Amino acid sequence: MGTGVSLLACENEGCSSRPRLGDLPEDCVALVLSYLDPPEICKLARVNRAFRGASRADLVWEPKLPSNYCSVMEKVCKDFPEISGKKEIYARLCQPNTFDGGTKKAWLDKGTGGVCLSISSRGLAITGIDDRRYWNYIPTEESRFNTVAYVQQIWWLEVDGEVEFPFPAGTYSLFFRLQLGRASKRLGRRICNQEHVHGWDIKPVRFQLRTSDGPQVTSQCFLDEPGRWIQYHAGDFVVDNSNVPTKIKFSMTQIDCTHTKGGLCVDSVLIYPREYRERLKHF
Repeated sequence: MGTGVSLLACENEGCSSRPRLGDLPEDCVALVLSYLDPPEICKLARVNRAFRGASRADLVWEPKLPSNYCSVMEKVCKDFPEISGKKEIYARLCQPNTFDGGTKKAWLDKGTGGVCLSISSRGLAITGIDDRRYWNYIPTEESRFNTVAYVQQIWWLEVDGEVEFPFPAGTYSLFFRLQLGRASKRLGRRICNQEHVHGWDIKPVRFQLRTSDGPQVTSQCFLDEPGRWIQYHAGDFVVDNSNVPTKIKFSMTQIDCTHTKGGLCVDSVLIYPREYRERLKHF
């Protein structure tokens, strides 16, 4: 640490008898940067021209990319062949990339490089969604997709979905992003109309998921905390082979027809690396 400070001081004072940071070969600097996290690399790129040039090297960014980044890029980026540098590929994947007719978004977490996926309510099969007596799509700034599905009252709740995606090897968690009540703004303040919220405390909602080569996972819970978006954990799944796209089927049901339920907003389904579960609890 002391040596680094001395070198910086010498460089600022114009010393010619000692080596400067700018005298380091770019290849050596790039090798050091390859062991750092992306935010640290971007900070050091501002030190001098040598660090800036080294920060663009492919060997710095390739370890940050998923092992199957080519398959991920082909899935979500139509202009993939035109993007050559690994830094440019990383930057592109860190953006929310929309695909499948605008119903899905995929991106990399900037800190860890983990693959994340979101599926909008329009990308789900919702029983009765075309019957405006029960369901409506409503615009909102609180969704990545700027719209959510809202059920005023219904007897039978059934939401199904599936996705096929080239996930890197690892363990992932699947969540349904839901809210009891309909949020809006009045005089610049957020309010939540809970007039139609009922029935979710009588019987739990059941979540299920299954992958193309894994067991079925089932969980259930009561929906609560009106006025707040909650990520309900449906289950986890494991990806062993990143060279083959993983197909996932999932559902959310409450089909006890002895009572009605309503006032529910369905925003999306989220898939994150499992280690993000604790982080999602605080969203």
